[in-house]
Amino acid sequence: MVDHMKNTQAPEADKSSPVGDVILEVRGLKTYFGAGEKAVHAVDDVSFKLQRGKTLCIVGESGSGKTVAARSILQIVDPPGQIMGGEIIYHGSITQARQGQAPVDLARLAPKGREIRAIRGHDIAMIFQEPMTSLSPIHTIGNQIAEAILLHQKVGKAEARTRSIELLRRVEIPNPEVAIDKFTFEYSGGMRQRAMIAMALACNPQVLIADEPTTALDVTTQAEILALIKELQVAYGMSVLFITHDMGVVAEIADEIGVMRNGKMLEFGPAEQIFYNAQHDYTRELIDSVRKLETSARKSRGRKISEQKLLEVHGASKIYPARRSFLGKAGEPFKALDNVSFDLFEGENLGIVGESGSGKTTLGNCLIRVLEPSGGEMLYCTGAGHTIDVARQSTRELRQVHREIRMVFQDPFASLNPRMTIGQIIGEPLLVNKLLSGEALRARVKELLAMVGLPPMAMERYPHAFSGGQRQRIGIARALALNPRLIIADEATSALDVTLRSQVLDLMLDLQEKLNLSFILISHDIGVIRYFCDRVAVMYKGQIVETGPAEKICSEPDHPYTKALISAVPGTHPRDKRILGRHRYVAEPLAMPEKAAGPIALA
Repeated sequence: MVDHMKNTQAPEADKSSPVGDVILEVRGLKTYFGAGEKAVHAVDDVSFKLQRGKTLCIVGESGSGKTVAARSILQIVDPPGQIMGGEIIYHGSITQARQGQAPVDLARLAPKGREIRAIRGHDIAMIFQEPMTSLSPIHTIGNQIAEAILLHQKVGKAEARTRSIELLRRVEIPNPEVAIDKFTFEYSGGMRQRAMIAMALACNPQVLIADEPTTALDVTTQAEILALIKELQVAYGMSVLFITHDMGVVAEIADEIGVMRNGKMLEFGPAEQIFYNAQHDYTRELIDSVRKLETSARKSRGRKISEQKLLEVHGASKIYPARRSFLGKAGEPFKALDNVSFDLFEGENLGIVGESGSGKTTLGNCLIRVLEPSGGEMLYCTGAGHTIDVARQSTRELRQVHREIRMVFQDPFASLNPRMTIGQIIGEPLLVNKLLSGEALRARVKELLAMVGLPPMAMERYPHAFSGGQRQRIGIARALALNPRLIIADEATSALDVTLRSQVLDLMLDLQEKLNLSFILISHDIGVIRYFCDRVAVMYKGQIVETGPAEKICSEPDHPYTKALISAVPGTHPRDKRILGRHRYVAEPLAMPEKAAGPIALA
């Protein structure tokens, strides 16, 4: 229940401001989960203002309260969460403000009442973080957009469909007349997010709340979405409340910034003030963790790369056979990997970078035979000094390969069995390979936990008791269990906050120095690649289009596609905005990739 007592610490409305400067004021907002002493204070006395036509970015790590604060504005907090105090003052359109219409305190409205439902989607719209779970899987995209129009506007179904097509065209969905009748699963990740934006814009809202709308997207798709939101903001005169943990995105788009941690608003102010004169240590830590990725950790640590090749890949391919449609029409075979070749040297970190769908993960899965390659050679030099073709090993022979080549998966939440304890998860590779059991196994698990900075008591707990960063450390410990020589890390930091990302990367580099590991790091994050890798292979539509030293590829690439990829990377401060002026790559026939270069000079 809302506490209507006025919060003495909440800021008063700025009566000196001209009418219409502020469209939304949050004063002393408190949103708790549960009650009494055990209540979780997800949002605890938070205040901020959103200016008309401006972009306010609320930034902070997972669990800081960003999303709960945003959802509180629309009264859509999941139970048992509820607003316990504070005000959320919505001033309406500029016309309403000038006509003297009284502002509305959204916190006082019933969550399921007619008044708040009239505001949701019409005056204030929201783009949710995960479009796959936010969009209905059993309704077409067109029906979902039209539903928002029919709910708030007095138009017929034919007019709603026409407007839906126009909205899809506005957000640059190809062939919107056809796309409108497709289902969610038929859209790519970027297209789903565009469809969510189209749905949010269906009624020309005054305020657009965007909750991590680019988190799961590659850099070029992210750049397109950010540019689209900015373009539509100008066209519609919207105010934007943007929720994110990515300080690079914040530097690109923010007019004002609010920094949250543990439910509190630590700092609030203009973007340049926050970036160049941050007052709180935590804010400086967030900014430094982004700028840290502009340097090469491998260069500063002193690289130790052997001239001995650990892995040679020649002409690797993966072709999925043509499928027949419902009407029996045959499609075309799909080349997920097309004549891919590269070398990896002992002690080297090789980055595989590219957009979603470029073949990066397919390549990693083929290297450990989770997927069967369609052709080519993958020559691996074993610890015993023998060279074997991984692509042609039998299932029995692969057991030895899998002892030496391990994988860290992208999603730290989905890659750990929720029904097994951490001790069972980490010890499973040792049990399966019949290497250890009993007390010897427990001792080894404790040793592995210590390697990744976790206490021995973690053995008895289950995955749900750990944060995302801790779960990724557990995944790394599991990968180390069999003393591997090569670890393939597939987007191992993409699901983590920026500070946790740096910690996990430094952890892997420390382990590399202690255990003489080599890494293949698959990522779409150019900053991570620059920081962690010695060399980079750039993939586009199943082919490697460019290979070279990480510093050169990330600073002065040669191939037009790589240039477009690098130009889409957000800057690290407000005076270094890059996305709106980025290069766009126009596809051209791909030449056969040259043989991968040798180890880079250690100077």
